[in-house]
Amino acid sequence: MDDNYAADQEFTNLNFKSEKLIPEYENCHFKGCTLSNLNLGGIIFSECEFEDCDFSSSTLKGTSFRDCSFRNCKLLGLRFEECSDFLLSFSFESCDLSFSSFFQLKIKKIQFLNSKLEQVEFSGADLTGANFAGANLSNASFRNSILEGADFRKSDNISLDPEHNRLKNAKFSLENLPGLLSKYALKIS
Repeated sequence: MDDNYAADQEFTNLNFKSEKLIPEYENCHFKGCTLSNLNLGGIIFSECEFEDCDFSSSTLKGTSFRDCSFRNCKLLGLRFEECSDFLLSFSFESCDLSFSSFFQLKIKKIQFLNSKLEQVEFSGADLTGANFAGANLSNASFRNSILEGADFRKSDNISLDPEHNRLKNAKFSLENLPGLLSKYALKIS
């Protein structure tokens, strides 16, 4: 491995507070790694998989996530809108993204499967075709968001104002109905 680039490698149970990060990773698998409270600015992750990793409270200014997947990761308080938007693409499964922000990001068809999204900021984001199956959206903020074709049918605790979001062809279950009407203080039983 050279000092600037790693490809097709596996990193297991490393704490990157003491391990040196390099500028670019391609098709790498990170398992059980700690990347919390770090400045990840400028690092490029292309087609990487993260499993059981902790990124909490890290700085993402200029970080590139290109076709990356996160499974069972802890991603608390991250500002994803600070990432490089060039080829920005990621998916999340069984992750905790609470207190994170996707403010004004264009992340069409993103997957948030079975993830905890408590108090996440989605205002102004383009989430066209997003899948929130199994997501807990308690106190998540949606304002002026594009949610066309998004699937909320199996999500929990959704609350959003249909008048302040674009919802054409978005999918909701009957259980989601109270969260779409909460501003009217209706009692639905």
